[in-house]
Amino acid sequence: MEDINKFIDRVLGYKTWSDQRKIDTLLEYDCSMYTNLGTDSTKTQVQETKKKSRAIYRAIGKIDKKQGESYLWQMDK
Repeated sequence: MEDINKFIDRVLGYKTWSDQRKIDTLLEYDCSMYTNLGTDSTKTQVQETKKKSRAIYRAIGKIDKKQGESYLWQMDK
């Protein structure tokens, strides 16, 4: 979980990047986590990926509150 927090802090810390580029980068990372899961993934691996996604969506909420809340709401649905 530390890796994702470092990644999020690094992306949010880029001052020259636009907000949209930051969001896109975070979503790309989120997508790659899910594409690396497979049918042979354990329940623990799936739960860990969901925790990381939640952290990413909270970070997106720091940039764009409405969009971040929307992702979190969809996740809980």
